[in-house]
Amino acid sequence: MDAGTIKEFRKFKSIDKYNTGTNTYFLLPFRFHQVNNEKEVLVNEVGDFLIVPIGTSTRIANRQINDKEEIYADLIANFFISEKPIPDLIDILATRYRTKKSFLDEFTALHIFVVSLRCNHSCHYCQVSRVSENKQDFDISIADLKAGIEHMFRTPSSSITMEFQGGEPLLAFDKVKYGIQYANLLNEVHNKEITFVICTNATVFSDEILEFCAQHNVVISTSLDGPAFLHNANRPKTGTKSYEMVMQGIELAREKLGHDKISALMTTTTLSLDYPIEIIDNYIENGFSNIFLRPISPYGFALKNIKKNHYQTQRYLDFYKKGLDYIIQLNKNGHFMVEDYTTVVLKKILTPFPVSYVDLQSPAGMINNVVVFNYDGSVYATDESRMLAENQDFTFKLGHVQDSYHSLFYGEKAQYFSKFWSNETLAGCADCGFQAYCGADPVFHYASQGDLEGFRPTSDFCTKNMEIIRHIFDLIDREGNDIIKIFNSWINNTPQN
Repeated sequence: MDAGTIKEFRKFKSIDKYNTGTNTYFLLPFRFHQVNNEKEVLVNEVGDFLIVPIGTSTRIANRQINDKEEIYADLIANFFISEKPIPDLIDILATRYRTKKSFLDEFTALHIFVVSLRCNHSCHYCQVSRVSENKQDFDISIADLKAGIEHMFRTPSSSITMEFQGGEPLLAFDKVKYGIQYANLLNEVHNKEITFVICTNATVFSDEILEFCAQHNVVISTSLDGPAFLHNANRPKTGTKSYEMVMQGIELAREKLGHDKISALMTTTTLSLDYPIEIIDNYIENGFSNIFLRPISPYGFALKNIKKNHYQTQRYLDFYKKGLDYIIQLNKNGHFMVEDYTTVVLKKILTPFPVSYVDLQSPAGMINNVVVFNYDGSVYATDESRMLAENQDFTFKLGHVQDSYHSLFYGEKAQYFSKFWSNETLAGCADCGFQAYCGADPVFHYASQGDLEGFRPTSDFCTKNMEIIRHIFDLIDREGNDIIKIFNSWINNTPQN
């Protein structure tokens, strides 16, 4: 190419060069992604979508859609194109965008208190450096617990969740009890709606603990990895079988608190990958109507046991799809069962409202939706970031609980993180067709790639979420209203009529 050719190539072209069609509509911002061999999905700024033949996005951009085509009215109505430079209903679109981002209005809602690192289990995927049951030096102090609770009430959010974690938090039940009582005392002035959650392995319940939980309407979250052979392998407990103990604990909690006051969470290890059906059946047999087919997280001490805890994302996706297909078939056969992660994504696809699931928020849920008060008084931007700290990486430490609220939540660290927490501004996310349904998750990318922004082409976060979202759209395209009815029943948590 000679200099003259280069000069001609760089010259600005006339407007006629871009008038490739005869239609005069205006383009509004939208993105697109291929769903299968025949269809692509168009997604606008607020997550509205149209599943259309492949090539439609090119025809729209080239202004080759005419007003006699059936799709023309759909494109106008769903803010993909406009017959004016600024649509008449632009204020409605703006209101809907504000609604999608309204989780920012109330700021931090979830406050996690790590009251102890003591634990009575030796789970090989544990992400923190648990200590033995008798080491009370690893319990949070009353002074730090009080300071954390006082920070919690400084949030502008009218609804807050106070979640107790460990270790095993019930080994420090005195701190849990004090925390709930002090929060209720302060709430006589602040009048917020409070949800109390205890994340426990359900093996140390006592009458005192459950009576207190019943009195204060506490929700219990426990771990159940599936059938006994799986659960006992993943979550060993010296001298006994963990599965039998957790099932006894679940039944006892249901008896004392009510069936709806206890939920379970599973973690997918390498061993789990071959048994999606057995895991789901175990949840059903034990009276659960929902399951979260959760992959293992790349944090902390969970990374030390590579053989048991590390697998390719594609293997997880095969596990997830097989499990999801089975759950869908259960619903078609009249048995109501929900896959939780799919439901989070569906709420973003099928409803106009925001979701509180931290990993799929943009701006990210770190600080904006969740904060962690650790047993030693350290304050972290997310639960995962305190796990990194257990390996002496304090990148996401915001400060100490005795510091001021402003320095913790609006300080230099928080301002620095804000450069990386909106997927609208990240390379590889800004033009992604699924941006409206996904998040940024700078903690994950820092942990897995050493970079808060992350490199999307090799990101396991992107590989997983893009394929899950694509798979959901493929199901919608193939099964239409039949699958939409099932999906809406999951969103509403109500069986189909």
